[in-house]
Formats: sequence, C-alpha cells, structure tokens
Amino acid sequence: MVELKRRPDQTVVISPLPSFARADASSSNLQLPPADEGLKLPADGVFVLAITSGPASGEVFRLSQPRVVVGRQGADIPLNDPEISRHHCLLEVRDKYINLKDLNSTNGTFYDEERVRAAMLQDGSEFRIGESRIRVSLQKK
Repeated sequence: MVELKRRPDQTVVISPLPSFARADASSSNLQLPPADEGLKLPADGVFVLAITSGPASGEVFRLSQPRVVVGRQGADIPLNDPEISRHHCLLEVRDKYINLKDLNSTNGTFYDEERVRAAMLQDGSEFRIGESRIRVSLQKK
C-alpha cells in the first residue's frame, strides 16, 4: 500500500493534461473578457512581433490593432507551432507597453523563462509560447 502525505490545500499538477481533460478543439469558442477603454496603439510608432526561434522563425507581424490573439489556428496572429494552443495568448497594447495574458493554454506562456499568467512587455522584451520565441519591438513611424 502507498500512502501519500499531502496537505488538504496542496495543488496537484497534471502535466501535460490527459486527453479527457482537454477541450475538444472543434467546440472551442474563444471567450475574451471585454476590452478595456485604455487600449491604444502608440501615436508615433508601431509594435512589431518578430519570431526569433521555432517553426515560424523569421516571420514578422506588425500590430494594426490594440488587442490581438496569438495562437495556432483561428487567431489574429497565427503561428505554425504544434506546441501552442489554438488561442494561446492575448496581447493588449497600452501606448508604449503591451500586456501579455495567457489564455489558459495547455503548454503555458513564458517570460524570463518563468511560466506566467500575465506580464508587461516593453520595447525589446521577449516571451516564449511552445517552441516559438517572440521579440517585441517598438519602431518609429
């Protein structure tokens, strides 16, 4: 007999999620929280996302709206990376910085090699989803 000694409030992590715990991709509907009024693109520049490593390495995306979803399929910024979720993370631009929010992805969003639910990105920041490393740059218009 095996006896497990755990506190009643201890979190148990199952990683990766077993198939019965994953949402069926065909029935996955993206439910974003309402957009904040403070979202706006910078007046004197444009944010650029450069994929620096991973399957989509070398691709560059210019943000044309202050709120975009990054994911594998059906996202504003689609990345061909099997390790990322269909709707993996949300980027919300607030003038000179970007709020990065994980959308309950299976494999997580990483900033400074730590798994994060949210992070604040500035010019030169990098984050990783799946095998893809993404650099954020603010370029002058």
